[in-house]
Amino acid sequence: MKSDLTQRQQEVLSFIIRHQQTNGAPPSQREVALEFGFRSTTAVADHLRALRRKGYLDHRPHQARSLRVLSRTDSTELSPTRPMIVDIPVFGCIPAGFADERRQDASEGCISVDVETLGVKPTARTFALEVRGDSMIGRHIMEGDYAVLEHGMDPRPGDVVAALIDNESTLKTFVKQGGKPCLKAENPKYPNLIPAQELVIQGVMVALIRKYR
Repeated sequence: MKSDLTQRQQEVLSFIIRHQQTNGAPPSQREVALEFGFRSTTAVADHLRALRRKGYLDHRPHQARSLRVLSRTDSTELSPTRPMIVDIPVFGCIPAGFADERRQDASEGCISVDVETLGVKPTARTFALEVRGDSMIGRHIMEGDYAVLEHGMDPRPGDVVAALIDNESTLKTFVKQGGKPCLKAENPKYPNLIPAQELVIQGVMVALIRKYR
């Protein structure tokens, strides 16, 4: 998508992004003025108002260094070397073995990922779980991996899912037997799981992140 910014607005926004990356905080208006040789901060304020109006910046009034760059579908044109980084919340661990009663409701941190490298665009329903166990090694999912999952997706046969089966949590392959949903282990040491009462899909795996150990 073509950028709706002027060249100078693009330059100002790119400087704000670079300053945030390098210094961990956005620049002040005076620092922007010094960077571009503006005689006063009035010109800076005009550019910042335009960037806010066009949806590229946000800020909190009366707070210093409160500029925040907003995600835009066309913002990658402004800084082609800057990947789009997002934080995916980690909701603890999930067994890839025998199901157990562990359930995670609160975030235990996050994983920052480059969207282009990950290959999927996370949403507000994207979350991650650390894998425990070896029942999914046939799908190349190992202990210590992070399964990135999307809540609310309808699973298709063959999808890897995080599920509650009879109120016990597990990571398995979603399959159907005789038209009924069940969970398939990808390691012959473990049995397939057929729900006695209830099967709730908590998320469908969309990516896998592996730490080098």
